[in-house]
Amino acid sequence: MTTDDTPSFRGTRLVSKDIENVVEVDGLVVRYGRGDRAVTAVDGVSFTARAGQVTAVLGPNGAGKTSTIEVCEGLRRRTTGNVRVLGLDPAGSRSDRAALHRRVGVMLQEGGIYPSARPIDTVRQYCGIHSDSATSSPDELLELVGLTEHRRTPWRRLSGGEKQRLSLALALTSRPDVVFLDEPTSGVDVNGRDTIRSIIRSLIDRGCGVILATHELDEAERIADRVVIFDRGKVLVEGTLDNVRKARQAVRLRTIRPLPQADMPASISDWLHEVEPGHYTIDDAPQGLVAALAVWLSEHGIEVIELRAGVASLEDVFKKLTGGES
Repeated sequence: MTTDDTPSFRGTRLVSKDIENVVEVDGLVVRYGRGDRAVTAVDGVSFTARAGQVTAVLGPNGAGKTSTIEVCEGLRRRTTGNVRVLGLDPAGSRSDRAALHRRVGVMLQEGGIYPSARPIDTVRQYCGIHSDSATSSPDELLELVGLTEHRRTPWRRLSGGEKQRLSLALALTSRPDVVFLDEPTSGVDVNGRDTIRSIIRSLIDRGCGVILATHELDEAERIADRVVIFDRGKVLVEGTLDNVRKARQAVRLRTIRPLPQADMPASISDWLHEVEPGHYTIDDAPQGLVAALAVWLSEHGIEVIELRAGVASLEDVFKKLTGGES
């Protein structure tokens, strides 16, 4: 786990105060194929990611989030629309691409490293590529991600979590102003997750913009400032984590015995979703529904184990919007 003794980034190069949005996507369309066989993977997507914040990009498989992020990273060309990263076009002029190469960090979920390569050699090579901007040594970066003891272990012998932490170290070699993280905590143990969260907080503290793509909704809810939820090539919702969650009120009800929903007023029963007998939820409860439900339960002598209303979890919101799993 990261402690106060863990090395951090030497020097501080903040994103320009003139740039509030480190990523701006406006009307992005990405199509694959041509003619009748063309498939639209991204269909008019717009959103922003801000400096000094974590923006979580969420969505089911095939929702279009990966294609969108690859356009932002300069790894894929857009069909139409506008994309700006730090005010520059990732598919623009050679000078724009070169400038972004020095200021953007990309952490891939897997692959891209030769099986026999050792962490110390790989990080040293990346630091050499970014010699004009790197301010941390290879040894410092490996210590930062907790891989000092494995600095000479071949990549193929690292655990899944250790490979993820090495990928994170590589993404940080240029001391980036924007970092794209793809499933950074996937396969990582508890201590490793704490280390990664601490590094992300350090990035945010110095004004870096972090764009996090993940299927782990609990992790996103824990560290994200902003949320963008994709489905079927479109953005369903974008905003601060608090606003996205507060937009939906969740009610949980547990009773001693199953409710006689056929005998309940439709104004109440129509809102109840039975998870299992005696366990019910209500999504987006209208004003006054919880009070009416409590009165009805009391009048009919139904013992309540739990009746709780509150802000929906990010997982609740996600499932409600996408109708499926992450």
